Amino acid sequence: MTDAIFAEPRLAAIYDAFDGPRDDLQPYLALAEEPGVRSVLDIGCGTGTFACLLAARGIEVIGVDPAAASLDVARRKPGSERVRWVHGEASSLPPVQVDLVTMTANVAQVFLDDGAWAATLGATRAALRPGGRLVFGSRRPERQAWLAWDRERSLTRAVVPGAGPVRTWVEVTDVREDVVSFRWSFLFEVDGAVLTSDSTLRFRSLEELSDAVRSAGLVVDDVRDAPDRPGAEYVVLARRPG
Repeated sequence: MTDAIFAEPRLAAIYDAFDGPRDDLQPYLALAEEPGVRSVLDIGCGTGTFACLLAARGIEVIGVDPAAASLDVARRKPGSERVRWVHGEASSLPPVQVDLVTMTANVAQVFLDDGAWAATLGATRAALRPGGRLVFGSRRPERQAWLAWDRERSLTRAVVPGAGPVRTWVEVTDVREDVVSFRWSFLFEVDGAVLTSDSTLRFRSLEELSDAVRSAGLVVDDVRDAPDRPGAEYVVLARRPG
């Protein structure tokens, strides 16, 4: 089931207002701008920020996401007509061949079940041309990022065009080993409506991530630091042999 923050139209419409400057996209953009990269598959493209950035650079982009409301927002952005938007899961994509597959932000962590994660990596390998690359991020479990996810520290207010003032905060609802659940709340001051979105992420170790990538028939080339979260997140670079 897709989280309400992406699937509920009223929440999807304000998502970008609370998503920050997206400094996290720099390592993905750097790879996309390397010589020979002409096509990118962006898995979990959400509201299309990254896909549209790529398209503006003349790159052929496919953005896939299971949340129709987020894709509706993406299709309204400047340059969105240059992106091929696909509603669904990566594992159900028609045959494609691309130079680079990306999973930005927390996309790689939404696959809680090992089978679903393996299916996504398998679909990634199928979509990559021989020699093509995969890059994704995953938060380091030992840093326990969720310890800072409480109402007091996360409370934010923004005036969103078309929605007015909105306040939001996050609270952890459950922690079971490497699986963490949390709830985002959004208060729309215009009418007093409060909408919530429940999310769950899996925090895999680097060994688990690397083993899954190799099991999918990919080669791990490098593991880097995330520039926006130094020491807190792995950025994994892999390649389809050939």
